[in-house]
Amino acid sequence: MTLLIKSNKNDVNDADGIAEASSRPSMRFVGLKSVEQQHVQQLHRARQMAVRNRTAQINQIHGFLLEYGIESPRRGALLPRLAEVLEDAENELPSEGRALLRELGDELRRLDERVKAFDARIEGVVRRMPACRRLMKIPGIGSMTATALVAAVGDASEFRNGREMAAWLGLVPRQRSTGGRPMLLGISKRGDRHLRTLLVHGARSILSRAPGRTDRRSRWVVATRERRGWNIAAVALANKNARTAWAVLARGAEFDAGHVGRAR
Repeated sequence: MTLLIKSNKNDVNDADGIAEASSRPSMRFVGLKSVEQQHVQQLHRARQMAVRNRTAQINQIHGFLLEYGIESPRRGALLPRLAEVLEDAENELPSEGRALLRELGDELRRLDERVKAFDARIEGVVRRMPACRRLMKIPGIGSMTATALVAAVGDASEFRNGREMAAWLGLVPRQRSTGGRPMLLGISKRGDRHLRTLLVHGARSILSRAPGRTDRRSRWVVATRERRGWNIAAVALANKNARTAWAVLARGAEFDAGHVGRAR
């Protein structure tokens, strides 16, 4: 039998390929999101944009002050420092520059209030979603990560196990195996970048406090850090948290710090 290759991209070939792929038994389909999930994802995206704009505004003010030879912090203490600079009549700031910096400070204050407003709305989502509150019992998962997980994953039972969900989030090694020789590289970084970043940042916060704790998870992550280094330990804990989150979402279970899972 001779196979004929269908070349060229057009609507007919695209539709034929989609129909062929949908008939394969191993094909996985994207679950439909509810209106509530779409709303929560929009909240996260809008907050991301506000945070990026706030960071850009902070950097711009910091750069303008440096041009006048005035040092300033880049984060939370910038607005108080800017107020001191504007009130100081002896720093030789020109009147035009003083007015411009005052406008930039007002814009930064507005962006800061906007981010806080988004945070409050996300906290409201947590209060009306029991799944988010169950997820927040996992060390390293706060309100931001919990709401992002529920919005992105939805029905976690679409994944066969926690490993599949961790792979979907890009928290597993990339493979380049051939000829029977397995080769594992860095993590694949597939899936939702925002959600993966939240999981890794949450893992870093737990990793920094783990040395003073005696529970199984803390002892495990400290041993992993000593054996493989800080970054690998943080990603490994993020992977573990993703698997635990799958169990909480798919089975409706509560997080149990003393649970010993089956070896895989």
